[in-house]
Amino acid sequence: MWWDRLTAELNASDERAIALATSLTLSQLNWKPAPGVWSVGQCLEHLAVSNEIYGRAIANALSNAPLGVADEIRPGWFARYFIREYIAPTEKRTRHKAPSKIRPVLEVDAEILQRFLDTNTQTRTLVERAKRVDVNRIRFRNPFVSWIRFTVGTGLEILSKHEQRHLLQAERVRKTAGCP
Repeated sequence: MWWDRLTAELNASDERAIALATSLTLSQLNWKPAPGVWSVGQCLEHLAVSNEIYGRAIANALSNAPLGVADEIRPGWFARYFIREYIAPTEKRTRHKAPSKIRPVLEVDAEILQRFLDTNTQTRTLVERAKRVDVNRIRFRNPFVSWIRFTVGTGLEILSKHEQRHLLQAERVRKTAGCP
């Protein structure tokens, strides 16, 4: 079922983030390979803030949702396009400007890994709540682009794929830094 898959993806993201950041000093967390490129810590901070804001929007949509079940998440054509072009991990190093609400701070603190892990715990709670509703019918307003409305299922897919994209980015930065 979709909830098992998303929970496994979130768990894998936790493991990747722990492997990425646990052994880094604060200086290494904030190291950037070039101006305008995010550090490992900034990637984690971007994901934590995104998860918090998107998670609130999804939680609000779930608060009065009627009970129901969806076996699979079925994004519409626009949602599939959006995920493929802007969210999903890619080996192409396409850059898109992050919405101002989720641009990372210039320097992260040492608690950023725990903050990211906490937001994933909250997302797993959302997945648990959402499995009792038809995630293909309940909609929420995208908190970054107000004229876009996605289904809760699409929103949960976006959270997972977005993490995969930016963890890949952070892994590239760490490799560039020459950290073991």
